[in-house]
Amino acid sequence: MKYSAFFSILLSCGLCAHFLFACAGSNTGPCSQSIWYQDADGDGLGNPALSQKGCDQPSGYVANDSDLDDTNANSKAYTGTAAVTQGLGTKTTENIYPAGQRIAEIGSVTATDKTIWTVPADVNYTNDAFPFAPDLYNPDGPKYRSAAEALAAFDNANMVEIDAGGEIITGYIFGDNYFELYVNGMMVGKDAIPFTQFNSHIVKFKVTLPFSIAMLLVDWEENLGVGTEANRASDYHPGDGGMVAVFKDESGKILATTGSEWKAQTFYTAPIKNLSCPTENGSIRSTANCNSEDASDGRNFYGLHWAVPVNWMKKDFDDSSWPNATTFTNAVIGVDNKPAYTNFTDVFDDAKDDAEFIWSTNVILDNEVIVRYTVK
Repeated sequence: MKYSAFFSILLSCGLCAHFLFACAGSNTGPCSQSIWYQDADGDGLGNPALSQKGCDQPSGYVANDSDLDDTNANSKAYTGTAAVTQGLGTKTTENIYPAGQRIAEIGSVTATDKTIWTVPADVNYTNDAFPFAPDLYNPDGPKYRSAAEALAAFDNANMVEIDAGGEIITGYIFGDNYFELYVNGMMVGKDAIPFTQFNSHIVKFKVTLPFSIAMLLVDWEENLGVGTEANRASDYHPGDGGMVAVFKDESGKILATTGSEWKAQTFYTAPIKNLSCPTENGSIRSTANCNSEDASDGRNFYGLHWAVPVNWMKKDFDDSSWPNATTFTNAVIGVDNKPAYTNFTDVFDDAKDDAEFIWSTNVILDNEVIVRYTVK
């Protein structure tokens, strides 16, 4: 038998992959090679940094390239709806408030699905069109001793007119760390200090009832992308948030206080140390089972990110499916030694209508939260 005839028989039998022409293909032409990624921890997800090409899947390799930590099989455990990131983000803005006790940086981090996320949040702090809220107590500005003193000093040029024939509403707000306030979708006031020191604000706006209140709340971070700061002898301490507010009409009657009747949804949660701990039940994004203790090294912690609806601040936005806000005591938030709060307890802790600190379900791990309420 001639060699050409011998090889023709081998090709027609589909044996080329087992003879001289390994992976050369069949009688229909060369095979289509794939990229395979090393799966050292056996969780079905591959390491994007370690790959090889081949027609057939090598042992210990997979087609998926989304493993966040190829030494930890827990990376397979997350089955929720968030985009998952791991590790520190890249700083994009050095410091939006140089006078602060802590550096208020902004950065970006890339998720396993290749989406890019702003951390800790996409804010309007440097947007001149969004007004700063006037101060109740500002360590770098006016420090009023009482709500009455701040109200007497209020410059009505800072009042925001939403409805020309509306009623004048006065709001008192303490946010840890940062807030942006919208009424009926209009920008009313943003926090003067994005991170720390602790400060509080008074706002006035003219509006017709009913009206909607929508607020972006941010617990800032020093370690961008992993939701932590240097605190309490730890370089990776998960900070906490919290916001309290009271809104009064022209006669001084309380129209609204923060409480469990508000809606609250989280859009960025970190640090997550084990991706098997977060759970989702409908719109409830819970990290109740997650560890929130300090760590000496959190560079490989995870973050969970959800897209913020573009019209979340609008009056007609449907928040009916969102969870109700979770309330927290003054002691849990830790405000009893902060004059930005204690100077105004006659407003925030009114004996007949006490305002409560609110947040999403986890005041420690949830870092970007939106709250809403309709005043009727």
